[in-house]
Amino acid sequence: MDAVSGGAVLGAPDMLRLIEDEPAITQEFMRYQIETATPVCAGLGEVRAELGRLRGLLAGAADRVDCVLVAAGVLPFDAPPALAAVTDEPRYREIVNRFPALLSSAGTCGCHVHIGVPSRELGVQVLSRLRPWLPQLLAISANSPFALGQDTGWDSWRHPMWSRWPTARPPEIWADAGQYDAAVRSLVDSGAAMDPRGVYWHARLSPRYPTVEVRIADVCLSADDAVLLAGLVRALVATAVAEFREGRPAPAVPTVTIADALSAAARHGLGGPGIDVRSGEVKPQQQLFLDLLDHVRPGLDITGDTDEVERLAAGVVLGGTGADRQRELRTASATTGEFVVALADTTAESRAAQLTVDGHGW
Repeated sequence: MDAVSGGAVLGAPDMLRLIEDEPAITQEFMRYQIETATPVCAGLGEVRAELGRLRGLLAGAADRVDCVLVAAGVLPFDAPPALAAVTDEPRYREIVNRFPALLSSAGTCGCHVHIGVPSRELGVQVLSRLRPWLPQLLAISANSPFALGQDTGWDSWRHPMWSRWPTARPPEIWADAGQYDAAVRSLVDSGAAMDPRGVYWHARLSPRYPTVEVRIADVCLSADDAVLLAGLVRALVATAVAEFREGRPAPAVPTVTIADALSAAARHGLGGPGIDVRSGEVKPQQQLFLDLLDHVRPGLDITGDTDEVERLAAGVVLGGTGADRQRELRTASATTGEFVVALADTTAESRAAQLTVDGHGW
């Protein structure tokens, strides 16, 4: 983004040329977007270190091409004409040809967490068991309250924008990998997706890696937020594997109920009402987040991440989500440029949460 006006800068190609020897940083759909991907990490400390390193590299490259790096789910201010901003790459050109009406929804930024699983069959069982918790993952990661210079009234404006794509929806419950693959083929054959990579379920089996890929979150404003998300997703997968091996069935939650809960999470974030998908009742979103933490406690015991996730969760509950902090920074900023620089500083900051917690006594 431009450090004065907040407008999008088509600087990603120039930044990539400056750091062309870094394979973990790649181009994205729009030339004002850039993607980082950590290597496979064995623990949350590695995740934090890699995110900090990659964000630092990009912040330095952005400075050299006269812009700043900001992690936000959507552009807070004006974007250039969409077609002129598309990266000149065959896959992206084909997407433009097939879905021209959705081009304005293509410049959003998400955070995808991949967790390795030993088989695709087990991965399908994991998807069925983690799908009810997707709204809570969205609520804590919401980080896109502003668009076109205005407060949208949503904590994650990215979610309704991205949900315009025909396959951007919650996963279903599939009995096995055969059913899953048939669902993918049906979407591709019908033209709803260009290929399996274009099936944008909020959680899916990765078409490229032996992982469960959870795609519901906005890109995280701080590295700590992303570490929390990674820890929760890994614990959700570990808990789901344990439930399957114990013979516990997947919760039979209607997909429409999950979609309604996701909409509530996107609008209100962690601070407002949410929908308990198991009962259909409206409850405080913060209580539903605490329910998630209780649910994944067996998984946290397996992964060894209990203390770290508790600390980071306390930081979000007490300090707010990315959307909350964006609003606070804008209120405290005298000018657009001051706000943009504050967002960039938060994006590049790499630190571990220092809060000490006792259970959920926050």
